Amino acid sequence: MALLDDALIAHLGVVAGAHLVVLPTAFGVDPAGPDDGGTLYLHGSVAAGWLAPALEHDVCVTVTELEGLVLARTGFHHSMNYRSAVVIGRPRRVTDQGERRRALDLIVDHMVPGRSATLRPPTRRELAATVVIALPLAEASMKQREGGATLEPGDLELDGWAGLVPVRRVASAPVTEDYVTDEVPELVLRRAAELGRV
Repeated sequence: MALLDDALIAHLGVVAGAHLVVLPTAFGVDPAGPDDGGTLYLHGSVAAGWLAPALEHDVCVTVTELEGLVLARTGFHHSMNYRSAVVIGRPRRVTDQGERRRALDLIVDHMVPGRSATLRPPTRRELAATVVIALPLAEASMKQREGGATLEPGDLELDGWAGLVPVRRVASAPVTEDYVTDEVPELVLRRAAELGRV
């Protein structure tokens, strides 16, 4: 669950007609949600072409955090350090209005915790244009790689540099829209600081 807390973007894979489509998307997680194992929430436009196929077939959602480039003395052993989760299952369309509102708040708050409470409620038109789907977390797996390069017998005798290039996601200071006169909210500053931490 820590990876789903840390990651900011998921990729949704759906079979759409004769081909596969993979879409980047924001997401929210409710570990105590109504689905088996908890609930992963995604949202999209009512007019989106992926929606109907996503509700008729199993889908795959992946989340990955890249944490380093592993550079070996041989090309074969170059690798990456990462954490990755894969969630597979049949999603359901969320129709209960209370669950829809909670799911949309979770998606916003996943980006900036506490943000949804500072916003105006969505209008009826906005809600009508938005679809929320829920995917059970029951069929989820996580994979992780950490550490340095793998060595074959004799690799220590080779010349050349080997090592790790750590990779991290870093946020810059918030940039206020030209039409806004308010100060940057503390919760936004706090989130930017969290994402910008060395």
